[in-house]
Amino acid sequence: MIEQHIHEALAGNAQRLALDFVAYLRNQEMQFERGTGYWEDKRYWHVKYKETYVCFILINGFGAVRHKDEPEGWIIWSDDYDSNLFANHPLDERTKEIALDHVDICGNCGGCGSQGKNKSIFGREFEKVCVTMFRFDNPNVDEVECAKKLVELKKSDIDAREGSATKENNL
Repeated sequence: MIEQHIHEALAGNAQRLALDFVAYLRNQEMQFERGTGYWEDKRYWHVKYKETYVCFILINGFGAVRHKDEPEGWIIWSDDYDSNLFANHPLDERTKEIALDHVDICGNCGGCGSQGKNKSIFGREFEKVCVTMFRFDNPNVDEVECAKKLVELKKSDIDAREGSATKENNL
């Protein structure tokens, strides 16, 4: 379980925030799957809602053996979001500001097979946005709260798409 890895790898405020975020995700009916392939030997989880990716969590701990590009501590990545999602689900200005500060620009890691996409996020244009649209490294309280609101957006979008599909099937 991810909670065990958090207890083993993180301490203090980082541990408290990571446990809070995971408890929030569980309360939102998210499923956790341990990473496979490249991520198999790492403390990496895919977080899904109704079989759709919502976010990803890496628990590296402090002083952990890790890839040179992976910082100590923990990371939250969001999944990709459709730009229209932001227009349909407005957030408060502070949350938008935090999210915009954490747009994940493609680092050409090869994970997505491309070099990012151009996106409009809260009316601001970005080039080469990674498929993990937002990235929070060792997030503070405000950043964890922002990540929670982004999870709510994604969950709402998944529910709306599922509702639309059900409606179409009943016609």
